[in-house]
Amino acid sequence: MARSPSHRPPRAVVAGGGVGGLTAAVALHQRGWEVTVLERAGSLAPVGAGIGLAPNAQRALDVVGLGDRVRELSAWQGDGGLRDPAGRWLSRTSSDAARKRFGGPLVLLHRAALVDILTAALPAGTVRTGAPAALADAGDGHRPAVVTAPDGELEADLVVAADGIGSAMRQTVFPGHPGPRYSGYTTWRVVVPAPDRSFTPHETWGRRALWGTHPLKDGTVYAYAAAVTPAGGHADDDERAELLRRFGDWHDPVPAIIRAAEPGGVLRHDVHHMAEPLPAYHHGRVALLGDAAHAMQPTLGQGGNQAVEDAIVLAHHIGGGGDVVRRLPAYTADRLPRTMAVVRQATRTGRTALLGGAGAVAVRNALVRGISRLGPGIVLRGFDGIADWRPPGRTYAAGAERTTAPEAEPRTEPRTEPR
Repeated sequence: MARSPSHRPPRAVVAGGGVGGLTAAVALHQRGWEVTVLERAGSLAPVGAGIGLAPNAQRALDVVGLGDRVRELSAWQGDGGLRDPAGRWLSRTSSDAARKRFGGPLVLLHRAALVDILTAALPAGTVRTGAPAALADAGDGHRPAVVTAPDGELEADLVVAADGIGSAMRQTVFPGHPGPRYSGYTTWRVVVPAPDRSFTPHETWGRRALWGTHPLKDGTVYAYAAAVTPAGGHADDDERAELLRRFGDWHDPVPAIIRAAEPGGVLRHDVHHMAEPLPAYHHGRVALLGDAAHAMQPTLGQGGNQAVEDAIVLAHHIGGGGDVVRRLPAYTADRLPRTMAVVRQATRTGRTALLGGAGAVAVRNALVRGISRLGPGIVLRGFDGIADWRPPGRTYAAGAERTTAPEAEPRTEPRTEPR
């Protein structure tokens, strides 16, 4: 099946109903594809988690006409910064500086709200929950790919493997690759009611640990934490108690945020990243996307953002169908160097944020303070080549226009890859 018959649109099966998979489904649907999304979980509603969308992901969502909707539901991040556990400011950031440098600030919303926006842009019945997918045949230029679902086999012109960090499809098409490795630390996430006293959004770096607290638009707070610890660990009692043991003496509002959490409402996950790049992000008629292709540490907040970029770039290169096998190498060429550069930068940031020695932490904090005195624009330089990315091609959604905040001020040497 080198080309879909003229009497039907090309067919895509998306394995995974996360942010990346759903964005790919929307983009392909708007380009004329018939799309089926197979999600293993019984529900698409993620709990206890927010997601930050930097200007690069907002511009990607503008391509499919959803950028403004996301911005309407988002908590726009104003001035904030980096603190130490005693509450002293190490650096300050500015939304105005971010807007001038990258074309817009970071916006934050519930991950579930973003999922709702994406699914609403798909035809009814597109997403099937409780439907694990397995790749039976990756296909080639002469035959379709085949995916096994609970109700039988599905043939597809394209399979989008967006099945997460433990991707079974990645293991099928690249069985010799070691996959993501443990990054040396675990994370906790929680969404709780906002405390009575207002606070400035912040991330706090300690010794082998960090904490972040950010308000959401609906009056709740998204908080996250990380700590260096052996893989596979869990609290003997509950994760809220574990957070109190580790962060209960940090500055306000950290203790109040922890106490506001339900004992069973704290998510804990070990962090893994793709230390060794995949040979490609495609094989046969299969395209890998998001964590399945390039799992990264969360230290830049770019995991979901890069998955959204993947989805838009994939739809750009695939177009309305045709010779999918011939088109997929351009997707790999476009995405693999960029995403692995972000993986490496996130890894470097993780090492810095989670330093352990008292002397090393003191030097780190002094350097951050010194750099921050030069202004918020200097602090933001770490996102050059990331947040200023712009999608290829045109807007797909009928009547939609890209409405991301005004263009960043011109720079003499624009970057397309992070440093």
